Amino acid sequence: MKLVEFLEKLSNANGVTGREDEVRELLKKYLKPYVDEIREDKLGNLIAFKKGNKDAPTVMLAAHMDEIGLMIKNIKKKGFLQFTKIGGIDDRILLAQKVIVHTDKGPLNGVVGSKPVHIQTEEERKKVIDAEKLFIDVGAKDKEEAEKMGVQVGDVVSFDTKFARLSSKVVLGKAFDNRVGCAIMIEIMRRLQKVDCNVYAVGTIQEEVGLRGATIAAFQLKPDMGIALDASVAGDTPGVAEGEAPAKMGEGPVLTVADAGLIAHPKVLRLLIDSAKENKIPYQLETGIRGATDAARIALTREGVPSGVIATPTRYIHSPVAILNLDDVEKSVELVVAAIRKVPKYL
Repeated sequence: MKLVEFLEKLSNANGVTGREDEVRELLKKYLKPYVDEIREDKLGNLIAFKKGNKDAPTVMLAAHMDEIGLMIKNIKKKGFLQFTKIGGIDDRILLAQKVIVHTDKGPLNGVVGSKPVHIQTEEERKKVIDAEKLFIDVGAKDKEEAEKMGVQVGDVVSFDTKFARLSSKVVLGKAFDNRVGCAIMIEIMRRLQKVDCNVYAVGTIQEEVGLRGATIAAFQLKPDMGIALDASVAGDTPGVAEGEAPAKMGEGPVLTVADAGLIAHPKVLRLLIDSAKENKIPYQLETGIRGATDAARIALTREGVPSGVIATPTRYIHSPVAILNLDDVEKSVELVVAAIRKVPKYL
């Protein structure tokens, strides 16, 4: 399979935080031919291992498998479903979204609804509708029918978006945060043949609600270096002031200098920059973004792990649909592969 095909399959899969099973199975299938060992830990992280030289450093690559979504919290008498948000979601993007409710009896199509605009007051029309006032309509006539359809409190809800090409280089899809990191990780392991370093490729759980999977995975693996593979905000759209989000689509992977959870270790940052320059790979530097990645928890494991982040600039992350440039994805792969081959010289 090609890199873009990995991305398409992973993007179309559903894996709302805490229910990453479908993504994990795909990741396991795609990684298995390129690693020496593969296993799942007690909480659901997927851990793949490629052996290097016995005394060489160990690198942990981390790409979170989960995506933002919703969870059913109540079924109303008339069959409408109230929900809570899982992960950081802007209330403005929820209304009228097509969704999939994942029940024990199978998936149900639905739509996020609200009070019709025709009967809203003038004041109501001026305000963003709070998520608490929205609901999901699955076509049930009452609570009893909704329950017969399989709906129960705790069911997760994903956005109903399918992968598509916008141009030869630009693609659209769901959950690029962070299926793009998962796709990049697969391709990295495919391209790494003989390598001095010992490399763990970890698909982590529950990143969107507190970087939880990376915390326990890094504790188990005791890596010498950690690199999170993630998506970052592309600020090349109207309304974004210069400096707010400097990363741009099509100008290469983003190297995090500092974010809300991590100041990248100087050795890791130097490794990535040197690898990019030596291989003529375009890159962008980023600081000041309010979010954090798995690297924030990897870095604080045990006595500490030098860590950094390579991210793909992506428009509209944390929404039902995102856009990215495939050249940035390819260059991210090339950069990590080049960097891993140089790790022993930097530790």
